[in-house]
Amino acid sequence: EISNTLWSYAKSGNHSPELFDAAADEVIKKLDTLKHPRDISNTVWSYARASHSSPKLFDAMAVAASKKMRRFRPQGIAITLFSYAKMAYRSPKLFGTATDEVMKKLDKFKPQEISTILYSCAKVRQVSPKLFDAATDGVIKNLDKFKPQSISNTVWAYATAR
Repeated sequence: EISNTLWSYAKSGNHSPELFDAAADEVIKKLDTLKHPRDISNTVWSYARASHSSPKLFDAMAVAASKKMRRFRPQGIAITLFSYAKMAYRSPKLFGTATDEVMKKLDKFKPQEISTILYSCAKVRQVSPKLFDAATDGVIKNLDKFKPQSISNTVWAYATAR
C-alpha cells in the first residue's frame, strides 16, 4: 500500500524528493483504487510532514476526499485539513465538504480534532462561520478537556477567523 509506505518514510524523517515525486504520479494514476479514507488522509499527511509540495496530488486528493467525506472518521478529517493547512494549500471544495460533514457529527469529535479543524480552516482562510458558531458551545462546555496547545490553537483560530 503506497499510503503506508509514504507514511513510514515521512514518519522516519526520510524525505526523499524523488520518492515523493514518483509516488505522487502513481497515486494520481491509481486514485480510484484508494478504498479507505485513511489512505487519503495518510497520503496528504505524509506530504505535509515531509514538506513536499505536489499541487497535482493535492488537487486530486481534494476531489477524492470530497467524494468520500461521509466515510471519514473525525480524526481523518482533522488530519486531512491540517495537512492542507500545513502546506498552505487552499481547496474551497474540500474545506466546504469537510466542514459540512463536521457540522453533521460535531458531537463525535474530540477536543483536539475540533481544535485542529478550526485552526486549519483559519490558517488557509477557508472559514465557515456556521462551523465556528456551532463549535463555540462545545468548545466552552469541554474546555477542561482541551490540552494547552489545543486551547491556544482554538483561540488563535477564532481570533483569525473573525
